[in-house]
Amino acid sequence: MAHVGVAEYNRAMIVITGGAGFIGSCLQAAFHASGRQTVIIDRLGIDESGGGKWRNLAAHPPSRIIAPDALDAFLADAPPIERIYHLGAISETTARDGDLVWHSNVTLSQRLWDWCAAHRVPFIYASSAATYGDGAQGFDDDLDRLDALRPLNLYGWSKHAFDLDVRRRVRAGEAAPPQWVGLKFFNVYGPNELHKGRMISVVKVKYDEIAAGGPARLFRSDRAGMADGAQARDFIWVGDVVDVLLWLGENPSVSGLFNLGTGDARTYLDLAHAVCDAAGQPRAVEFIDMPAALRGQYQSFTEARMDRLRAAGYTRPWTSLEEGVHRYVGGHLVAGQPHL
Repeated sequence: MAHVGVAEYNRAMIVITGGAGFIGSCLQAAFHASGRQTVIIDRLGIDESGGGKWRNLAAHPPSRIIAPDALDAFLADAPPIERIYHLGAISETTARDGDLVWHSNVTLSQRLWDWCAAHRVPFIYASSAATYGDGAQGFDDDLDRLDALRPLNLYGWSKHAFDLDVRRRVRAGEAAPPQWVGLKFFNVYGPNELHKGRMISVVKVKYDEIAAGGPARLFRSDRAGMADGAQARDFIWVGDVVDVLLWLGENPSVSGLFNLGTGDARTYLDLAHAVCDAAGQPRAVEFIDMPAALRGQYQSFTEARMDRLRAAGYTRPWTSLEEGVHRYVGGHLVAGQPHL
């Protein structure tokens, strides 16, 4: 367990970058429930529309919140740290500022890797299924296949660049954290995402359309031979993602780059129907043209290969799309409780 002795365990901090965000705050809720001390590296922002990130933490505040620009000072005089979950990033698939994205998604990740290597602290970081581009090269998370991938956008490319850098470091025998794990998150959905704006999950977007009295609207297919609504993604319930993150912390011998999806692609039509059912509304779907900004950058099919994570020892079943949507829509959105 890193440089933390047994006597220090209960005082050791778990650091979560992006801990006020979607996945990070759900992970924070799990640690808070178990009585663990956490430090979150994030900005809460201004709550102008009622969707501020502080609401993600309202029921389970961390021990400390550190602004990203104070991270170096914190690490220079940090208390014992058990492990770092690096989930913070610029995650907008339409991001355009290359310098900012590189600094946030690559340079910061490299600095944290170096710190964890030097201080013998496990490092678990977020990669993305956006690294797979249009999926033409498949969805195999083997390090040997990284060179074939062609991300479609700046965000996906930045995540891919850090995956490549990790592979280079490992193959060159450079100093590495005692445990390192990169997770290629697929389409995660669940509570604590209101702050995400345009990047909010499709489940929430479809629920809002239905709750407003209209049909669920889906993009027409922009691929020849693919029917409208047949576009498919690997949708994964955020609770399953948190379970994997916790399991990795309990299994420090597991290192590597892994997909994190369910291994079962489901169509957008399936998802729209699941949202209607969970909201107690008749199934109603309308197809609309895809915005020009998304054409050529839209993943029409994603499906994680989960062989390697299973081979590493993770055996828990995945939550079905219908059950996950029921938990989110019925348990949170219909009840007017979008946060954990």
